[in-house]
Amino acid sequence: MSGRFLSMYEAAGGEETFTRLVRHFYAGVATDPILRPLYPADPAGLAAAEEHLRLFLIQYWGGPAWYTERRGHPRLRLRHLPFPIGRAERDAWLRRMREAMDAVGLPAPVREAFDRYFESAATAMMNRPEAAG
Repeated sequence: MSGRFLSMYEAAGGEETFTRLVRHFYAGVATDPILRPLYPADPAGLAAAEEHLRLFLIQYWGGPAWYTERRGHPRLRLRHLPFPIGRAERDAWLRRMREAMDAVGLPAPVREAFDRYFESAATAMMNRPEAAG
């Protein structure tokens, strides 16, 4: 044993796993009545969003810094401000991402870490107050 710790990127399975994860996620987004309207109607816009998320997740979890090289600092909250994200959008996003994680079959510790991060990040992107009720 070398004593070297794996990054989450490596523990998840590297680039191929992140590509599969994001592909599954966006297959769900493409037909989701809550999420699909948030993306450009042009399929190329959805493909661009898919690539952005793939690169971001690779970098965030310890892989190559391709996202920053191509797009600069992630500035997630700022980049998501133009889109109305309330509880329904957050919950739909998490549902689709959890479906994608299940489809990819991540190792349990990786799945748990991803789920904690996605829950936190999705909540942080919320920018629309909920109706009092």
